[in-house]
Amino acid sequence: MSEQHPIISVVGSSGAGTSTVKHTFDQIFRREGIKAVSIEGDAFHKFDRASMKAELQRRYDAGDRTFSHFSFEANELSELEKVFASYGATGTGRTRHYVHDDEEAERYGVPPGRFTEWEDFDKGSDILLYEGLHGAVRTQDIRIADHADLKIGVVPVINLEWIQKVHRDKASRGYTAEAVTDVILRRMHAYVHCICPQFSETDINFQRVPVVDTSNPFIARWIPTAGESLVVIRFKNPRGIDFPYLVQMIRDSWMSRANSIVVPGDKLDLAMQLILTPMILRLVDQSKRLKRASS
Repeated sequence: MSEQHPIISVVGSSGAGTSTVKHTFDQIFRREGIKAVSIEGDAFHKFDRASMKAELQRRYDAGDRTFSHFSFEANELSELEKVFASYGATGTGRTRHYVHDDEEAERYGVPPGRFTEWEDFDKGSDILLYEGLHGAVRTQDIRIADHADLKIGVVPVINLEWIQKVHRDKASRGYTAEAVTDVILRRMHAYVHCICPQFSETDINFQRVPVVDTSNPFIARWIPTAGESLVVIRFKNPRGIDFPYLVQMIRDSWMSRANSIVVPGDKLDLAMQLILTPMILRLVDQSKRLKRASS
């Protein structure tokens, strides 16, 4: 970690709501006048769309039914760690974009399923925000978690994750329910061994829990709404967290454990604003003081 160049890492799949979390961070940065640079986990995939399809087929033919984008070996994790280390040391680094669809293709001038060229970060930023699947990895060889100053986990309970996956892939990619089920099964090994352990590394976890029946996610007709959900917020170290203040400010919230608070699903943005704003301000204020002292 670097006190002069702080890094925030948001870990979770897009279906888990990391895009909503990033929107909340962007609001905080804009309101508080913080200059941030952002990187997306997709930028550090090892394969573009066509190459990934070929690699999946090669591994499938060889008997490997567990390879997916969740897998460590499907991503350039050493490159991601280098970017974290570079930013923490000097406030510099680089990233690229993975182009998902025609809208992004028009924006970046690169066909869907391909990467843009690597580009350096803008100079003079106050903080780095990562959003993706592998921002808190800690293995014998890769220690991305060591470089992040604040690690946020965003994860729904598993049946809700699957409902979101089925609906998203059927609507946006034209997949059949059977095809989506195959993807889910292929990802399970890496989900258990690569993704879940990271949520023990994170400082705060936001877990969305539906309060409607999700017992068979593969036939669910609707995705549970925020109003049909609760969010469990767990603090790895609750010291200094003003739980009475949070319970007072967030209507219908309560503490479920000494390190956890439960809030209505439609109050997630408010909860994040109340919890994260002072943490971000402390990181940035400390960074600016140290930069002034060293200049």
